Amino acid sequence: VQLVESGGGLVQPGGSLRLSCAASGFTFSSFTMNWYRQAPGKEHKLVATITSAGGSTNYADSVKGRFTISRDNAKNTVYLQMNSLKPEDTAVYYCNAYHSDYDVSYDYWGPGTQVTVSS
Repeated sequence: VQLVESGGGLVQPGGSLRLSCAASGFTFSSFTMNWYRQAPGKEHKLVATITSAGGSTNYADSVKGRFTISRDNAKNTVYLQMNSLKPEDTAVYYCNAYHSDYDVSYDYWGPGTQVTVSS
């Protein structure tokens, strides 16, 4: 199983970034996909969620209207489009894949990608 994030970097306030997470080694289309972030000295926080077929999304209040999560099940990839970035969006962003089946759950994580919003 592998999740590999890409697309992070340094951007000025008000700018945009698009994160990608390429998945392999599991049935991607069966998993709910999430983006989490962790700022220095703070706990992991859920940023955005998309269901397995992509029919439903959910966002943290702090990013609603600015971030968009999407997925391409044919490419085994999930995306996070981040617009109007703020310094408080600075964090390591993690891709997460989750699936539960009866009494068994599967929970996979990528290594993370750094996003820094600064002038």
